Formats: sequence, structure tokens, C-alpha cells
Amino acid sequence: MPKMIFVNLPVTDLKRATAFYEAVGAVKNPQFSDETASCMVFSETIFAMLLTHDKFRQFTPKPIVDARTSNQVLLCLSADSRSDVDDIVGKAAAAGGVADPSPKDEYSFMYGRSFEDPDGHMWGVNWMDLAAAPLQPEMANA
Repeated sequence: MPKMIFVNLPVTDLKRATAFYEAVGAVKNPQFSDETASCMVFSETIFAMLLTHDKFRQFTPKPIVDARTSNQVLLCLSADSRSDVDDIVGKAAAAGGVADPSPKDEYSFMYGRSFEDPDGHMWGVNWMDLAAAPLQPEMANA
């Protein structure tokens, strides 16, 4: 069985957050969702657990920071092409997110953009030609 990742994100409005992630291509798994959580499936191995603040507090004694003003993690999804990167970021912006809060990554073998969800969680979306990547001197200074 391949390793899976479950990213747990505190959200202020579960319905809004669920609709946002559906708009960028995730699918809600009702088996692991209720009025306090939505399990959003990106692939067979990548899941985002959207949790109300009350639910999130059950897993940590630390305070929940406002992701619009503080950042602890940068999340990144792979894409199949440059146009897929643009498509996902465009969908995020149309669904109420912020497009490109970070500078774009643009190299001959790699292209990346970013978005923030309505709660301020930052996501990168990157396409990379893995066969060409090790041959690129431009990454030595990146």
C-alpha cells in the first residue's frame, strides 16, 4: 500500500471551504465527513481534512493561528502540465481564493504558481519535467 498524506487544515466556515476545494478539483469523501470535518480527496494518496476550529482543537493544545497573517507550512500539489497549473490557480481565484500570493516559478523544465484558500492557507501548484530537471544549471541559484 502506498503512503498517504492527510493534511489537516482548520477552517472558519466548513461549507465555504468544502465548496472552495471542490472548485479546485478535490472530491469530498462523505465516509469521513460530517458537520465538523470534510475529507477532500486530491488523489488516491493525498487528502485534505478540513476541520472546524473546535474539531481542530481536539488534536492540539497549541493555539490556531490566522493563516492570513502567519504561516507555518507551504503545501504543494503536482500538475500534469503548465496549462493544468494555470487552470487550478484560475479555479482557486474564481472560487474566492487569492491567485499568486507568491512569485511564480518559471524555468524551462518547471512551472509553478500559488493560491491562498479563503482561510489563508497557501498552496503551490507545480509542473516539472523530471527527466530534464537534473540537467538545468538555472536551479543552482534557485
